[in-house]
Amino acid sequence: MQGLLTAIKAEIFVFTHSRAIQLLCVMPALIAAAQLVLVRSLAASSDARAALMGADDAPGGFGGGGFGSAGTIEGADAWGALVDALGTGLTLISLIVVAYAAWSFASDRDLGVVRHLLIRRVSRPALVLSKLLQAHLLALVSITLMLLVTFGSAALLWDFGPVVEDGYELIGVDEIRAELQLGLSLALIPIPAAIALGVLLSVLCSNTTQALSVALGLTLGLDLFKSVLGGAADYLYASYMVSLLDESYLDDVARLVRGFSDVMIDPALLQLNQWVPWPQMVLFVVLALVMVRHKKL
Repeated sequence: MQGLLTAIKAEIFVFTHSRAIQLLCVMPALIAAAQLVLVRSLAASSDARAALMGADDAPGGFGGGGFGSAGTIEGADAWGALVDALGTGLTLISLIVVAYAAWSFASDRDLGVVRHLLIRRVSRPALVLSKLLQAHLLALVSITLMLLVTFGSAALLWDFGPVVEDGYELIGVDEIRAELQLGLSLALIPIPAAIALGVLLSVLCSNTTQALSVALGLTLGLDLFKSVLGGAADYLYASYMVSLLDESYLDDVARLVRGFSDVMIDPALLQLNQWVPWPQMVLFVVLALVMVRHKKL
């Protein structure tokens, strides 16, 4: 496609030299790590207060070997805090990449950068694809940093072991790791569809403010109303994203690692999670490539 390499080089230059973009990459990692430190500090304070009050068995909370008021489930505290922090990081990343994708093309159009690139024989579809690739690069770097920092911080703050209740192992470390890996994999699959939607809105909207407002409003709206869509929500990519009102498999993992035995896993939903986001991503990309040809720049 004409000018695609030129457009990609321009986007990579911006990505590597923009402090704002670099801040967006590290922000989810810092917030997830701060959440872990805060949870650990609050648990330590709770244990110290209980000890000062003369409790024989201080509740473990998130800092000791116990869980809940009974303090009988060991290991659930560390794993639960880790999954919660991962959920926080992925929620922030999802919102950031959608907003960035919506901002990218619209901002360049408002500033006249798009016209400059068109003069350099960069085609309109090439511009859209370069924005799509840059948003994916932002997501990749941000997710990688968040995972490294979160797992590293959790390893420093807790000793991870099996979830044990009254001497009986509810779930072993290998099983927990397998569930956590599956939960993370399924949570990452819808992100490309969200990015593609952001780029589409960036093309369709008339200015940057409108693109950002519509993208964030639509993302949060889908999150709020997916519970009232019934079975139709199973065919919507947003239903499988880690979000503020989380219904993703990672939310089920958070309960599993805490020793809850009433978690119901539907294999059909897991399969839909793997396949539903991809055709929607392709649809958004195709629409963006078609509409940009007719959009006044």
